[in-house]
Amino acid sequence: MTEERHIPARPVSGFRQLPGELIMWVLILSEIAVFSACLLVFLVLRLTDPVTFATSQDQLHRLSAGINTAVLVTSGYAAARALALVRDGAASRARLWLLGAAGLGLVFLALKTVEYADAVSRGIGVDTNSFFTFYYLLTGFHAAHVVAGVIILILVAIRPQPEPVQAGSQFWHMVDLVWVLLFPIIYLLQ
Repeated sequence: MTEERHIPARPVSGFRQLPGELIMWVLILSEIAVFSACLLVFLVLRLTDPVTFATSQDQLHRLSAGINTAVLVTSGYAAARALALVRDGAASRARLWLLGAAGLGLVFLALKTVEYADAVSRGIGVDTNSFFTFYYLLTGFHAAHVVAGVIILILVAIRPQPEPVQAGSQFWHMVDLVWVLLFPIIYLLQ
């Protein structure tokens, strides 16, 4: 008769309690750190030249940016629904929610393109002043992340599996979070 050995369970570290892969969390935290550093510089510059920042901010499309906020938050909900559905074995329904989230990402990009085109048509460029340098830098860098997120959502929608959908949703939620930080600081903070 063989004796059964009991192997004690290893304690779960803080990293193992996080949902998803550690590398995705490293990516998310590094992206948030980059955006936070840029926002900090933006806020410091705002303190040094509040009049230019206020008059420049008044030239932005706050309504469009507010709509874009609702669009991204809704797309984040769609990505979360997709993850719940794929975990429940409803891959076809998850696919639709992922494509819906990606479609809303495209709506965001379309509205942002209209906003940029209007600013450029009024002669507002990256070299207009420090406000607009950071406006284009921050919102353009974010838009690049939206493009990447849309591509990721479409790719994981092709064959929805829990782990890839979770990773795609995590990235998409980071994109949402960054916009939720950018929106009030760039468009609303006086």
